Amino acid sequence: MTNYLEVKNLSKSFDSFQLHNISFTLPKGYIMGLIGPNGSGKTTTIKLILNMLKRNGGEIKIMGLDNIADEQKAKSELGVVFDTNYFSDDWQVTQVEKSISVFYPNWKSERFAEMLRKFHIAPTKKVKELSKGMQMKLMLACAFSYDAKLLILDEPTSGLDPVSRDELLQILSEYIEDGEHSVLFSTHITGDLERAADYITYISYGELFFSGSKDEFVDMFRIVKGGTEELSADLKEKAVGVRTFPTGFEALVKAEDTGAFSSLSIEPATIDEIVVFTSKKGDDYE
Repeated sequence: MTNYLEVKNLSKSFDSFQLHNISFTLPKGYIMGLIGPNGSGKTTTIKLILNMLKRNGGEIKIMGLDNIADEQKAKSELGVVFDTNYFSDDWQVTQVEKSISVFYPNWKSERFAEMLRKFHIAPTKKVKELSKGMQMKLMLACAFSYDAKLLILDEPTSGLDPVSRDELLQILSEYIEDGEHSVLFSTHITGDLERAADYITYISYGELFFSGSKDEFVDMFRIVKGGTEELSADLKEKAVGVRTFPTGFEALVKAEDTGAFSSLSIEPATIDEIVVFTSKKGDDYE
């Protein structure tokens, strides 16, 4: 199987928000970042993949299995990490294993113990005594203990300190090294994408803006800079977005349109700059 996740024409309507015809594919052995401004529908998309919300249209396949018709089998191959833990705060770590392992025939206790040692998690500690970063690692330890082939993480690095964030990204990179696992994670921290993601799916207020390789996404645009008198009507027309300052301007321009402005300063665009310039105001719904 070459694709671990396939989303086709996914739609969901709320009173004040619509997710419209979202399609993307995550191949086996890669990491995909799901990005977009707050309220764009990243969490909604993840909840639809997990069948936590009823969709209005579209199709979702996990490991080739329909996420509704074959939900139980599909989820047996899935590991999920939310930005808050889903265990009882009063459980000890050993109780987490007892409660979770019964749902997964492939659970290996020795693997769980190995992960606890690797992540420096004391088995006797209560969940509420663990930091947010350690709770994330505990959720990952569970997923690794039944060899989840696909990990889905919703804003996993939100609220983590830089060291914990770096550790988490390293864990995810190691997880896919064998070419048999894949990761989908939503984030608003574009530095995480720069380091870890192979693919990017960018949703802008319910609409799919882009889905493809990270390098292709970044190569699509350039930042053009100049003095105030150099901001021509032609540049304004071709620019995806423009920011002006008392001393000049900077504009996001498609790479193929930069030839006409070779006399100006032209720089590569970062993921963060592309998201800022291309985002449009929308209703806040996650």
